[in-house]
Formats: sequence, structure tokens, C-alpha cells
Amino acid sequence: MRSFLAVDLDENLREKVSEVQKQLTEADAAVKFVEPKNLHFTFKFFGEITEEKANEIIALTEDKVQDKTPFELSIKGLGVFPNMRYIRVLWLGVVDPEPFSKLLMDFDENFLKLDFRKERSYIPHLTIGRVKGAKNKDELISKINELEEAEIGKMQVDKIVLKKSELTPEGPIYTDLKEFELK
Repeated sequence: MRSFLAVDLDENLREKVSEVQKQLTEADAAVKFVEPKNLHFTFKFFGEITEEKANEIIALTEDKVQDKTPFELSIKGLGVFPNMRYIRVLWLGVVDPEPFSKLLMDFDENFLKLDFRKERSYIPHLTIGRVKGAKNKDELISKINELEEAEIGKMQVDKIVLKKSELTPEGPIYTDLKEFELK
């Protein structure tokens, strides 16, 4: 099964993210936007794993969250990956990424023991869309520049969720496998 650990976007912020997505649609660019119900911060992507590996991830995560406390994220700023010349992903950033990044780095050391690769970056971001072509690229860049300081709001990170991801032609279907509360 294809799986990952995630921090779900707070329900109260989904509408604000949808507003940013709506403004971006005005560019009439080739963008596939993430559905509001699927908005999340990817904490750790595992790819295809077995049931046995999922159980190892669950055990490790249950152990690691015991001494972790909730923290606040302030979501602000629109950005792109990899760069403005070749836009593949549209994302919203975090004002102070350090608490999230430190938590991920701490977990990542333990995931190495389960033979998962180390993350290249510990910068949290909320993917809101994927660019599927160059149609109206200049208009899209203009909208991105206009929205680069977009403020979404604050949320409490108090749990991490192990999710299964099933890819379909209509988009991914996520199923929560296990929730881990930060104490």
C-alpha cells in the first residue's frame, strides 16, 4: 500500500485555502488543485509499503509521539517548486517552520532504522495545486506574485496521521489508518 504520515489542515482554514485556489483559477492555467478534503502537510512519504512495514511505522510513531507536545503553525505565503521558470507545484508556507522541521528531523532519524531515506528538506509546505502544462504561464506567475503574502491563519498541530493513498484518474483517495496524538 502507498502511504505517508501527514498533518491534516485544520477544518477552519480550508475555506481560506479554497479562496486562494479560486483566485489562482483566474489565470486559466493548467493547474490541478488539491481538493479541500485532501489538504495536508506531508510529514513523511513512505511510498509502497507492506502491512508488516506499516506496523513497524505505527510502533515507531507511537513511541516517538510520547514526549512530543502540540505546537502552533501560522500559514502564510504562496510559493512554487521547483522555481518560477518551471512551476510544478503551488504551495502555502509556514511563518515559523522550526517546530515542524525539528519534529520531522527527530522522526527521520528513527525512520532511517526502518530503511527509509532521509528527507532532502525539512521545510513544511501545504501543496495546493500541481501545474500540468504551460498554458497561460505568464498569467499564473502574475497571480502568484499577487498572492505571495496570502495569510491563511493559525492552527494547532496536535496529531499526526498515517494515511493510505490510492491513486485514481479522478485524483487520490486518502484513508486514515492511524492517528497519533502529540501529548
